[in-house]
Order: sequence, then C-alpha cells, then structure tokens
Amino acid sequence: MAQLFSLGILAPPFMKSKQLANVLIKTAGLYICLCAIPGLVSAVLLVFLPVMGVKWSDSLFSQCAYAIGHVVQAAVGILIITKSRKIAETWFKNDDE
Repeated sequence: MAQLFSLGILAPPFMKSKQLANVLIKTAGLYICLCAIPGLVSAVLLVFLPVMGVKWSDSLFSQCAYAIGHVVQAAVGILIITKSRKIAETWFKNDDE
C-alpha cells in the first residue's frame, strides 16, 4: 500500500480527496499560466510597437491575435486557481472535507 502512495496513485493518508483535488486544480491553473507567458510577452511588446513607430501590417495583426489568445489563456488559468476550491467541491459533492 505504501508503494501506491509513493506512485501518486492514492491520496496521502493525511489528505482528503477534495483537498488533493484542490491542490491538483491549482497546479493545473499554474501550468496554464506558465504556458501563456510567451504570448503575454508578445502582448506587452505589441502595446509598445506603435509607440516606437512601427506600422501595422498583416503579420502584426496575426501576432496580435496570438497575443490576445494567450492573454485569455492566462485569465482562464488565474480563474482556475482562484476558483479551485469551488471546482473541487462541485466535483466531490459527496465526499467529506
């Protein structure tokens, strides 16, 4: 049984399933935010391009769409992190805390 705990198959004995789900949901939200970092950097750069005198082109519009997509992705990640307890409660309604 101890081997199953070390493999991550079962929750540790000191954690309830809701608590473990909360931690895993927060981890997933952090991962989503980390994946959005390149797009967020692109979005910040796109904000400053007109200030530097760069003219808008078709490729700049596609980069803008890329950046907007990653801003939305980061927002979803932050939302998942902040609502992780509510999500875990919804998924595990019958389990006790």
